[in-house]
Amino acid sequence: MKPSYREGSWFAVPLLDGGYAWGLVARLAPASKIMLAYLFGPRMGQLLPVDQLERLTPQQALRILRVGDMALASGHWPVLGDSPDWQAARWPVPQFLRRAEKLQRAWRVSYTDADPSRAEREEAVAYDTPGLETDSLFGYGSVELLLTRLLGETPPSRS
Repeated sequence: MKPSYREGSWFAVPLLDGGYAWGLVARLAPASKIMLAYLFGPRMGQLLPVDQLERLTPQQALRILRVGDMALASGHWPVLGDSPDWQAARWPVPQFLRRAEKLQRAWRVSYTDADPSRAEREEAVAYDTPGLETDSLFGYGSVELLLTRLLGETPPSRS
């Protein structure tokens, strides 16, 4: 069965304490089940239509993560629809930071634009380099927990 999502698809992430956060599939790995997702608030109490989500910009993302797509494939994360004017270039693949704590060493990791499961370059950087997301592959439960924590201070809105 063909998946109901692709690059440019918007989806809802159910939060553990009620309401929803939002995501956009920015890249899908061609040979695996890994995606690059832009993740957003605000927390809402109901699903939003794509035309409202289209107002979100890459700069408003709470996090940009490499995520497994099991929650989308299973329907646990509802697919809300596709961006009518999808342009991948507007939603770039960021660099990530991989740390080895015991060694106190770190690397800036770049993934290919076409495949978020394939690193194309690693460059040694200072261990305390700021401003980069941790290089990790998140499961859907971890994403739900993270977004619940990030959006935990605001009650779900109905509008």
